Amino acid sequence: MKNSEIVQMTDAELEHMLDTFSKEKFNLNIQAKTGQLKNSARITEIRKDTARIKTELTKRAGCKRKSAKPTA
Repeated sequence: MKNSEIVQMTDAELEHMLDTFSKEKFNLNIQAKTGQLKNSARITEIRKDTARIKTELTKRAGCKRKSAKPTA
């Protein structure tokens, strides 16, 4: 997944993708432990995509906090 695709997604879509990647990574780790994993590079892809999504969510949360006016 490219960063340009991630930037275009909504927060809800990103949260859903995080959940999906988490479940997929769990299943791939089980497959790796039992010797059934066919594409070990997929685990790395999922880990990097998860980091990209979390980075974008953090960036968006920071922008929301900065744009909020202080009440004092």
